[in-house]
Amino acid sequence: MKGKLILEDGSVFYGKLVGDSAAVGEVVFNTGMTGYQEILTDPSYCGQIVALTYPLIGNYGVAELFQQSRKSFVRGFIISELCEEPSNYQCENTLTQYLTENKIPCIYGVDTRAITRRIRSNGTMKGVIVPDDASDEVIKKYFAVVPEVKEVQEVTTPEIYVMENNGPHIVVMDFGIKQNILNSLHNLGCKLTVLPADATSEELLKLNPDGIFLSNGPGDPKDVPYAIETIKELIGKKPIFGICLGHQLIALALGADTYKMKFGHRGSNQPVKNLLTGRVHITSQNHGYAVEESSLENIDVSITHRSVNDNTVEGMRHKELPVFSVQYHPEASPGPDDNTYLFDEFMALLPKGV
Repeated sequence: MKGKLILEDGSVFYGKLVGDSAAVGEVVFNTGMTGYQEILTDPSYCGQIVALTYPLIGNYGVAELFQQSRKSFVRGFIISELCEEPSNYQCENTLTQYLTENKIPCIYGVDTRAITRRIRSNGTMKGVIVPDDASDEVIKKYFAVVPEVKEVQEVTTPEIYVMENNGPHIVVMDFGIKQNILNSLHNLGCKLTVLPADATSEELLKLNPDGIFLSNGPGDPKDVPYAIETIKELIGKKPIFGICLGHQLIALALGADTYKMKFGHRGSNQPVKNLLTGRVHITSQNHGYAVEESSLENIDVSITHRSVNDNTVEGMRHKELPVFSVQYHPEASPGPDDNTYLFDEFMALLPKGV
């Protein structure tokens, strides 16, 4: 079926649809060359229509191994070339079948480079994917939809669960965590207790963990004030490591500020400089908000990492308390494993002998 992507600025891109369902959401782009299934199942993309800049997508199929959450939370998918005949020893299904079975609206055969250039010039904006014959009235109704700011509540775990192990006990606050982040901590021997995003500090501290991990997640960090208050009450009580949304929430809990970026960082090839070592690491990122550097001036933290591309704050560490965070995903998935050392740094902060 023929379809079209219409952006908020009025630009239209024609292509073909997988299925016949429409989509509405914030249109963003990802620059990764691989990892389309991980992108589809990363809860941080909740509420968004994702355009992939790499042209050929679907060439290695899909497999259960690459799932990062219980389902896909993206609102839509935009592809240049859709491969219908994948070739890979791990392939269990085609991307087309996966999109169809999971009812993910997708438009392909479009110029994703042109879409990306438009977003880079004008910033992220709302877009709709509809059949080519959709009326102007229908399209206006889609653009009139006001998105709910409850993405974190949509993606967080509905109930507490435990990943047993013999090592230190880490409580994970799930704002939309990827499975491979949990696997990375579990592989280090950690017992993990995963709590919903709205868990209170009392509920968390009652578990008497050795450390606290604040996960990635979607949306504006200021839309989860309950989490900010909880983190305020936890700082200084236990060692804390935050990534992505967790990083932004720590900043807000400490009294700093965050802002929406023009088009964000999304991809598995983002260079970040570690200011403590001078090394540049390639990182996997997915965020549209950042910590306002000027707001950190009167807070007892030091900036530890910066984006090489735009110099934004990518990491910080409290000068006295065992609290640190980074803006990116250290376990990658997809992406390089340059940054797994951060998990070791977290382990080093835990009480000795656990």
